[in-house]
Amino acid sequence: MSSRSRVFSSSVGTKLLIGLTGLALFVYLIIHVTGNSLVMVGPDALNGFHEFMTDNPLLPAIEIGLLLVFLLHIYKTVAMYLGNQQARPVKYQAKKGAGPPSRKNLASSTMIVTGSWLVVFLILHVRAFRFPPQHYETATGAMDLYRIEMENLSNPLTVAFYVLSMLIVGSHLWHGASSALQSLGFDHPRWTPGLLALGKVASVVIAGGFIVITLWVFLVGGRP
Repeated sequence: MSSRSRVFSSSVGTKLLIGLTGLALFVYLIIHVTGNSLVMVGPDALNGFHEFMTDNPLLPAIEIGLLLVFLLHIYKTVAMYLGNQQARPVKYQAKKGAGPPSRKNLASSTMIVTGSWLVVFLILHVRAFRFPPQHYETATGAMDLYRIEMENLSNPLTVAFYVLSMLIVGSHLWHGASSALQSLGFDHPRWTPGLLALGKVASVVIAGGFIVITLWVFLVGGRP
């Protein structure tokens, strides 16, 4: 095994890879929610943005890279979780004066659960929007993403599932963003608190943005 492989298979290397892949997915979500917000402008805006993205010759390579980043993030996170469980089969009991207070909270304690939910959600989401059961086309022959979105989010049960999933996205990002920054070495008493706060605000904006889009499509979109 090369020295580079040993580094990335170590505990520190695993946290580094989780942080890097997590931040990459974080940036993707910012782009994704920004693009999807165009649905509130109208079909021409959303479908125009979709055509612009799909016409990019680099899109297949970007999608493959994004998939690899996603799979690596899952693999390393699960590996670290299982490794921690094996190394600590019995939970430690808190002791008075045993150091600074733990940063654990509900979001950090449920990362595996929320991550697992999001894997299932992503599979269903990609199936519904990337590979719809029927072929929808605009006048130019491109995929009519606006119509697909309107029809998929016309069912109240689907909308409820999406809203719940976006709340889980927010919870996952709430801890994940700050954890990624710490794993990458952003730990300074002067500017780290500001970065962590910015990550939490961005998490709320991303999750809230997707929820607003979902509810807008259900309540307003497609109506005369």
